[in-house]
Amino acid sequence: MVTDTYRSSPELDRGGEEDTISTASNDSGSLDPPIGPYDHVQGVLGSELSLVEYGDYECPYCRAAAPVIEELRRHLGDRLVFAFRHFPLAELHPFALAAATAAEASALKGQFWPMHAKLYAGDEPHLTQADLRRYAEEIGVPPEKVTWPATQFVEDRVEADFNSGVRSGVRGTPTLFVNGTIYRGPVTVDALLDALQQHPATAES
Repeated sequence: MVTDTYRSSPELDRGGEEDTISTASNDSGSLDPPIGPYDHVQGVLGSELSLVEYGDYECPYCRAAAPVIEELRRHLGDRLVFAFRHFPLAELHPFALAAATAAEASALKGQFWPMHAKLYAGDEPHLTQADLRRYAEEIGVPPEKVTWPATQFVEDRVEADFNSGVRSGVRGTPTLFVNGTIYRGPVTVDALLDALQQHPATAES
């Protein structure tokens, strides 16, 4: 499992704007693998612009980034494809891994994005097993499908996302990739708009 392989520490980076871990990661800053049909996406693959987030459902900085990304999507419309990949910092955030597997279990019922929205709703995370079951009921997923042991069948998907993040140089959450390249600027609508539109030709296809 993710928590067996990658150990996290409460170190902060980017001026306190992300939660980070220590890993032997690749610093090339290129997304590996590129955004593709295996991803959970909003928008259309092959769009002019792409944004990929490696996130943790218990991370306060990811929670703060969620409305920024929603506003960005509203502003850019069909020009942008957005993908979310899991990067649970399980030793920092004890509920993060269960939340990630709940999202993946919901995806098996075609409800990834409704569960994603529930997990990031509100000012504080509410990610207990009872919370996850309640969210499942609210989006029409059998509640027993989003908690262990049912979720053991989607743990590999979460681990695959985590491993791809390590390969891509991810050390903390949220980490964003703008048109396939790691983004190191402020997580604001204006800054991300500027970054996305500087080099649109490099967007993933």
